Amino acid sequence: MRVLAAMSGGVDSAVAAARAVEAGHDVVGVHLALSRMPGTLRTGSRGCCTIEDSRDAWRACDVLGIPYYVWDFSERFKEDVVQDFIDEYAAGRTPNPCMRCNERIKFAALLEKAIALGFDAVCTGHYAKVITDADGNPELHRAADWAKDQSYVLGVLTHEQLKHSMFPLAETPSKAEVRAEAERRGLSVANKPDSHDICFIPDGDTAGWLAEKIDMTTGDIVDETGAKVGEHPGANAFTVGQRRGLKLGTPAADGKPRFVLEIRPKENKVVVGPGALLAIDEIRGIKVSWAGLPIAEVATGEEFDCHAQVRAHGDPVPARARVELVADESGVEREGLLVTLVDPLRGVAPGQTIVLYQGSRVLGQATIDAARSLQRAEL
Repeated sequence: MRVLAAMSGGVDSAVAAARAVEAGHDVVGVHLALSRMPGTLRTGSRGCCTIEDSRDAWRACDVLGIPYYVWDFSERFKEDVVQDFIDEYAAGRTPNPCMRCNERIKFAALLEKAIALGFDAVCTGHYAKVITDADGNPELHRAADWAKDQSYVLGVLTHEQLKHSMFPLAETPSKAEVRAEAERRGLSVANKPDSHDICFIPDGDTAGWLAEKIDMTTGDIVDETGAKVGEHPGANAFTVGQRRGLKLGTPAADGKPRFVLEIRPKENKVVVGPGALLAIDEIRGIKVSWAGLPIAEVATGEEFDCHAQVRAHGDPVPARARVELVADESGVEREGLLVTLVDPLRGVAPGQTIVLYQGSRVLGQATIDAARSLQRAEL
C-alpha cells in the first residue's frame, strides 16, 4: 500500500514508520506544523510539535530512506483545537485537546489530504489495534500493552477513518521494546523522553494561559446548599475535582477539605462540597460517534452492558448504556448517550470524553454534557 507516516518526532512514530517500510509498503513521512510561531510551543518532553521535533522526524526519515515533508496545518489547528479549548473553558467545560487534535487534525484533515493524494492509509505510532471482522469491517481495540494503550484518545475515529488507519505498534508488549528496536535501527530518538501535557501552553500554566484569553469576573463560591463560602477571581479558572487554590473564607462544618463540584458560568458561580459528592453515577453524552459499525442495540435503542472510561489513563468501570435523542441548541434532535455507572467515578466534568468498551473493543464515544451524583440529588 501507499502509506503516509505521521512523524511526530518521537520514538513511537519513528518505529511505526520503520515497521511499515519493513512490511514492504511505499511509505512517505510527513510532519505536521501546528504553529506559525513554533518557538511558543514547548521543547524537550513537554510537547509534540516543536522545531526540535520536526528535525528529529527528518532525521528518522533520512535513516529509513523515505521522503519527508512538512505540512502546514497551523490555521486549522488554531481553529479546531486551540480555539475549541478556549471556547469550552469559557462555557465552564473541561475539554481534552489531544482528543480534538486526533479527531479534527490527525484523522480528519491529514487523512482527507492523504486520500486525495492517492495514499491508502495513514500510519501513526499510537498504541491501539484495528481488527477486521468476518465481513471486512474494521473494529478498534486496545493495544497489547494496556499500560501504554491509547485507544481512548482514538475513540473519536469513525468507521471510514478506521478503514484507512494503520497502527504498527498494536502488538508491541512494552515501550522498552520500542526503544530497543529504535536503537537497533539507528534512530536518534531511541531515548527521547515521551511528550506530555498540552503542547500549545508554553509553561504548563493552564489557568494563567486561559486568563489571557477569557474574560474573568469575580463571583461567589457556594457550598452544595447554595450558601456563600468564598469568592473566586473567575469561574473559568476552576475545574471539577479541584481542591487547591479555593481560598475559602468559611471552613466546612466537619473541618474536611472541599472540592469543586460544579461550575456555573452563566451565574458565575463555583459550587464546592465534600469529596463524597464527586462520585458520579450517571452521565449524559452528546456529539456521539461510533468507532466502526455501531452494535445492534444502538439502532434499537436497547440498553447494553459495557465499560466506561473518562480519562486517557483512567480505569474503565462497568456500566449500562443506551442511545437517546437529545435536542441541540437549535432544537434539532440528535443522537445522545445515557450511561449509568455500576461503580461511581469521581470528578467527572462536562466537556470530558466518555469512551465505551466491550472487552478490548472500543464501541464509541461522546462528549459529556452532564454528570449526576445520586447522593447529591438526595440533598
